[in-house]
Amino acid sequence: MAILEALQQTSIPVTGSSSIAVSPENFIKCLKKFYHHWKEDGSNLWGSSTAIAIATPPPSDDIRYKKSLALSMWFFNRELPETIMVFTEKQIHVLCKQKGCDALKPLKMPVSKAVSIEIVLHNLAKGDNGSSLMDEILHAVCSHFESKSAVIGHLAREKPEGKILEVWSEKLNGSRLRLSDVSSGISDLLSVKDATEIMYVKKAAYLTASVMKKYVVPKLEKIIADEMKVQHSKLTDLMEKILLSPTKIDVKLKAENVDICYPPIFQSGSKYDLRPAAASNNDNLYYDSGSLIVCAMGAKYSNYCSNVARTFLIDCAGEKCNAYKVLCQAHDAAIAALVPGSKASDGYQAAVSLVRDKAPDLLPFFTKSAGTGIGIEFRETWLSLNEKNDRILKEGMVFNVSLGFQNLPEKTGDYKNKEFSLLLADSVLVCKEKPHVLTAFVSKADGDVFYSFDEEKTGSPSVKPSLNAKVMVPEKPVPKAELMLPLKENLRSHSRTPKEDLRKQLQAEILQKRTAEIAMNSNASNHKLLEGQGLRAMREPVAYKSTRDIPCSNRLEIQVDKQNEAILLPIYGVIVPFHVCTVKKAEIRGDSNRGVYVCITFNVPGTASNLQDPCLKTNANRIFLKAVTFISKDRKHADEAIQLMRIIQRGVLERAKRASLVSQERLQLCDRMTRDRIQLMDLWIRPTFAGRGRKSPGILVLHVNGFQYSASKSEKIEIMFCNVKHAFFQPAEKEMITLLHFHLYNDIMVGNKKTRDVQFYIEVMDTVDSVGLRRRTAWDPDEIEEEQRERARRSGINRQFELFVKRVNSIWSQPRFEQLGLQFETPSQKLGFNGVHGRTTCFIVPTPSCLVQLVESPFLVTSLREVDIVCLERVALGQKSFDMVFVFQDLKRDVIRIEVIPMTSIDGIKDWLNGCNLKYYESKLNLSWRKVLKEVMNNKESDENNRWEFLNPDASDSDSESSQTEDDQYEPSDADSCSESDDEDSDSESVVDSGEDDGAMDGSEDDGGDAAESWDEMERKARDADMEMGSESDSEDERQRRREKALAKSRCPSHPQAKGAAHKRQRIN
Repeated sequence: MAILEALQQTSIPVTGSSSIAVSPENFIKCLKKFYHHWKEDGSNLWGSSTAIAIATPPPSDDIRYKKSLALSMWFFNRELPETIMVFTEKQIHVLCKQKGCDALKPLKMPVSKAVSIEIVLHNLAKGDNGSSLMDEILHAVCSHFESKSAVIGHLAREKPEGKILEVWSEKLNGSRLRLSDVSSGISDLLSVKDATEIMYVKKAAYLTASVMKKYVVPKLEKIIADEMKVQHSKLTDLMEKILLSPTKIDVKLKAENVDICYPPIFQSGSKYDLRPAAASNNDNLYYDSGSLIVCAMGAKYSNYCSNVARTFLIDCAGEKCNAYKVLCQAHDAAIAALVPGSKASDGYQAAVSLVRDKAPDLLPFFTKSAGTGIGIEFRETWLSLNEKNDRILKEGMVFNVSLGFQNLPEKTGDYKNKEFSLLLADSVLVCKEKPHVLTAFVSKADGDVFYSFDEEKTGSPSVKPSLNAKVMVPEKPVPKAELMLPLKENLRSHSRTPKEDLRKQLQAEILQKRTAEIAMNSNASNHKLLEGQGLRAMREPVAYKSTRDIPCSNRLEIQVDKQNEAILLPIYGVIVPFHVCTVKKAEIRGDSNRGVYVCITFNVPGTASNLQDPCLKTNANRIFLKAVTFISKDRKHADEAIQLMRIIQRGVLERAKRASLVSQERLQLCDRMTRDRIQLMDLWIRPTFAGRGRKSPGILVLHVNGFQYSASKSEKIEIMFCNVKHAFFQPAEKEMITLLHFHLYNDIMVGNKKTRDVQFYIEVMDTVDSVGLRRRTAWDPDEIEEEQRERARRSGINRQFELFVKRVNSIWSQPRFEQLGLQFETPSQKLGFNGVHGRTTCFIVPTPSCLVQLVESPFLVTSLREVDIVCLERVALGQKSFDMVFVFQDLKRDVIRIEVIPMTSIDGIKDWLNGCNLKYYESKLNLSWRKVLKEVMNNKESDENNRWEFLNPDASDSDSESSQTEDDQYEPSDADSCSESDDEDSDSESVVDSGEDDGAMDGSEDDGGDAAESWDEMERKARDADMEMGSESDSEDERQRRREKALAKSRCPSHPQAKGAAHKRQRIN
C-alpha cells in the first residue's frame, strides 16, 4: 500500500534531459533486485563491500559498452552521464548536474516508502569539479562504518573519463577505505532477464532478422544478378539506415526506441575478420565463382541488444560447402547445450566435439569461443562460452552464439580466394525445456545460403543447389512448392565457368546418381497398385447361349435384335447372328436401280476400334470374317437397321466404359450445417455434363473422404481423396479463369464421358459488348470504373479459392491422410513457356512435381516422377524453335511431345530440368519414338541405366571416331562385299523421322567431281533447302510433302550446257 500511495503522488512521468521517462515502478523493481543480490552474494561476487560506488562517463557519440552505463540504463532506462552513485545500506548518494537532479527528485518519496531507502541528491554546479561534494559523500559512508571495516566496491577495470571522474578516482584511491572490484556482481545481476527484458530482446532480434531476410538477402541477390560494383562500406551505410527505420521493411517498432549495436559488417574476397569490432572496408563486393560473403549485424531495442550473422556461398566447391555444413552442425550442437543447470563451457565443448568427429582438419581454424552473453551489454564476458568457463546457466539468460572458421586455406589459384572464413551467429534464449533461437526467422540452411549462377532474381527463399556439392542435388520428385530459377543471366567474368559447362556437370551428377540409386521402379510399382485396385474386366459378349434362342424367321433380310444386342445377317440362305461388339463399321454405299450396298466391316485381330470383343487376342489364330456386303432394294429398311445397330453399340460402349472403371469407396458425407461446410459456389466443370452444357453452375463440397460436385439433383460426381494423384490451384493472373484441377489415378464418369482430369473454374471477367459508337480512351471514367470492378472481382475470386485450398490442405495434413501425400500445387508462371500441345498453341507451366497446361483443352498433366528422360529435338544452330519429348519409365506408354517451343526458352527449360533432377538429351532431328521404344524394349542386354546413352551426342561422336579408326585398318577383299553391306544398311529400319537421307546421298554423288559449284548452283540449292524446311508453324505432313517435292525435282534429268557456253535468255514473241 505504501508503494501505491507513493506512485499516486507521482502521477506525471519524470523526464530528464531526454524524452525518455524515468519509471518509478521499474526503478523500485530493479532496486529491490539489486539489494537482494548484493546481500545474498556479498562475499563472493561483491567483494564483501559495505558500499558500492558507480561512476558514469560523460556523453559521447561513439557506440560504447560499459558496466556503469549498463547499470544506469537498467535502473533508469536511460543514460545519466557524469553521475556518481554510491549505494549504502540505508542511503543512495547521487552526485549529478541539475538535469539529473530534476529527473531523480520525484523518485525520493516512492523509494523511501517502498524500500525504506533515502535518496540524497548532490547538485553539481556548472564549472565545479565536485571535490567538496565528493568529500561529503565519503564522510557519510565512513560515518556508518568504522574506517577500517568500510569497503567500497567499484568498477576497477573502467578508466575514468572527464575531469569529474578523474577527481573521484583520486579521492577513492587517496582515502583510507579499502576498495574491491564488483564487476562480477553487476554482470551476474544483469545476466538473468525478467519478462520485460526478454520482450525487449525479442523485439530487437526480430528487427535484426527481418532486416537480414527482407533487405540484405534481396539486395545481395540484385547486386549479383545485375553485376553491380558496390563497396562494403556503402552496404554498411545502407543497412544502418534500414536498421534505424524499421517501417521501411514493415516492422512496426518505434524508431526512437531503436539503435544499432555496431555498424553492420560486410566482408568478401580474401579479407575476413570475425570479430564484432571489425569494420567493412572500401573494397567492392566480390561475388565471383567460389567466393563467400560474410554479413553480420545487430540491433538494439530499448537498449537491449541482439545479433545475427550469416555466410553466403556463391557457386562454391564441395570443400567449402562441406565446411559450412560442419559449421552449421556445430552451431546447432552449441545451441542445444544451452539448458538450465549446464555449464557455460558445455556449449563450446559440444561444438568442438562435433568438429573433431566430422572434420578434424578444420579444428585448428575453429574460433576459440562459442559466443558470449548478450543484453544491455553486447558482450557480457562474464558468460563467455569458452572451454574454461564453469558458471552455471539459468533460465532467462540470453546468449549471442557465434561460431566460425577463420582463414581456412583455399586450394584454388585465385588470388582473391587465398583464404576464406565462415561465420554463423544467432541470439538464443535459455528456456526451461530447450533453448529458443530468437533470430531463427532468417534461415541458415544450405538451401538458403548456397547460391549458384542459375538462381532466381527474387527475394523468396528457394532451394539453391551448388553444382559441385553432391549433397545439394535434390531428390526426385521435387518436394518444395518453390522451384529453381535462374539468378544470373550474363557473366562477364573470365574466371567463371560457362553456363553450359555447369549444366553438363550437373547432368553428369544426375546420371551418376541414377546409376547408384534406382528408385523409379519402386515408385512405378506403388502407383500401379493404386491404379489397378478394384478393376472390373468386361465379360465376353454373348448374343445367344444356344441355337434354340435364335429367333426363327423366313425373311432373308438384315435384322436387329435389340434385346439380345445382336444383328442377324442372311448368309447363304441362313440367318447368322453377330453380337454388335464384333461390328467395327456399317454403312450404305451407292444408289442405283438395283438397290443400295450395305457394307459391314467386322473387328479382327490387329485392328483398332472403340468397341472390341475382348476374346480377339485369345482367339487370334482362328479364321475371322473381315467384311460382308449386301444389296438391298429397300433403302429405308437398311437405314433403320443400321441406325438401330449404332444405338445399341453406343449403349454397349457406355456400359463397357463403366465396367472398366475402378470400384471406389463410398463417399462419407459430412454432418456439418450448410454454413459450416467447406465449399465453393457457382463453379463450372470441365468436361461438361452431356446435354446441359454450360446452362447452370454447381457447388463443390468437401466431405469426410472426398469431394462432391452437384449441378442438379441428377448431375453429381464424386472424387475420392485416394483417387487424387495431383491437385492444382491456378489463380487468375494472366488467364481469365481461376481453377481447381484434379488429375486422378483412375478414370471416372462425368456424364457419359470417361476422364482422368476434372476441372472446376470460375470466369473472373464477364463478357460485355459495348454498343456505343463513340471512341473510348484510357482516361474514360467508365473504362476506369470497369477496370476497377474487374480487378476487385478477380482478387475476390482468388481469395475465395485460396481460402478453400488452405482449408483443404489443413484436412489433408491430418495423420489419416498423410500416406496419400496430397497438397494443392500452384503453377509457377515465371517458369512458363509457349508450345504446341494437342494441335493448339498454349502456355505451359511447371509445378513442383508436374508440367501442366490447364487452360486449353485437351489438358496436359505430366507427372515428373514417372518421367525417365527428356529429349530436346531440333536443337541446332539457326533454328527458331525446338521440340521437347517426355519419355516415361513405363516404355509401353506413348511419349508426350510439346512442339514449336521458342528457342529463347531453352536455357530456362534446361535449368528447370536440372532442378527437377531429370536427365535430358539433345537431338538435331525428330526421332520416331515408337521405333526407338520398340528397339529399347527388345534390347534386353542393355543396362537399364545406360540404355539412353546412344542419344548422347558426345558419346556418339566418340563411338564414330573409334569405328572410323577400325575402318581405316580394315581392307575389304573385293568390291562386292562393300556393296552388300550397303544393301544391308539400306534395308535396316531408320529411327530418324526425316526424309533428308536420300537427298544427302544424291548430293554426295554430285560432289564426286573436282570442279567447285558456281554461285548460281549454290543459290538454287539454298532456295530448295528453304522450300524444303518451310515455316516453323508448318506441320510435319506439309514438311514431308515439301521434302518429297524437292527430292523429285532434284532427280529430274537436267541438260547442262557445254562448259564455257554463255547462258541464253529466252525470247518472248
